Amino acid sequence: MARLSWEPFTELWREMENFRRQMDRLFERWGWEGFPMRWPTLTAAYPPINVWEDENNVYAEAELPGMGLEDLEIYVTGRNQLSIKGERKSPQVDKGTWLRQERPFGSFHRIVTLPVDVEADKVEARLENGVLTIVMPKCQEARPRKITVKAG
Repeated sequence: MARLSWEPFTELWREMENFRRQMDRLFERWGWEGFPMRWPTLTAAYPPINVWEDENNVYAEAELPGMGLEDLEIYVTGRNQLSIKGERKSPQVDKGTWLRQERPFGSFHRIVTLPVDVEADKVEARLENGVLTIVMPKCQEARPRKITVKAG
């Protein structure tokens, strides 16, 4: 005789895991990777980064006003992880007293998971007017291929 097992929480746990994944994606959009393991702070999303793609490339753009190339390290690891490290130096005021200081300073490190694998050896980065633009060519496997349909 077949034994029936009753597992009332299987579906609940599956739905909770699905909810957790959706929340992770939501918080990643705001630059809070790893939520809730690492609660967001004001510096968690520094620098702000936009990521988009077209057929051949993935692009990233980060706001880094007042920074120079010597202050930055950019890596692509694991074929789909963009890493931007750097340090914004604390501004010095020789004569006067700070009344407000809202621009963050210090070390930062952002890691963004890209939607596809990219060719790390062909990545190009440019810093212009405080905006870092990174162009990452997609791996051939990630690029769309047109399929020719033959008449039968």
